[in-house]
Amino acid sequence: MKKALLSVLMVLAMSTVAMASEAAAEAATTAAPAVNLALVCLAAALSVGVAALGCGIGMGAGIGGACSGIARNPEASGKITVTMIIGLALIESLTIYGLVISLILLFANPLLK
Repeated sequence: MKKALLSVLMVLAMSTVAMASEAAAEAATTAAPAVNLALVCLAAALSVGVAALGCGIGMGAGIGGACSGIARNPEASGKITVTMIIGLALIESLTIYGLVISLILLFANPLLK
């Protein structure tokens, strides 16, 4: 019964979108550049923010693991440090990819011209 009710509501909701008037569509196309710019700015901010958040968590876990490994076996600190630095550089490259995506969205987006 719930599925049938949800299906009916979905059809009714989609029909209102399909039956929209031309005036509303015309008004939407005039406001589209401002909306596109706002969405692109939001996407650029999210691409950098989410990338930095995830990489920060990964870096913290990596450094914590390296510190505990050095504390347990101080003789292997050289190997652990080198491996940790290589891992941190690879993690940081993911954040740079997020920055590149945001710069592409902001400066090379054909929808904003």
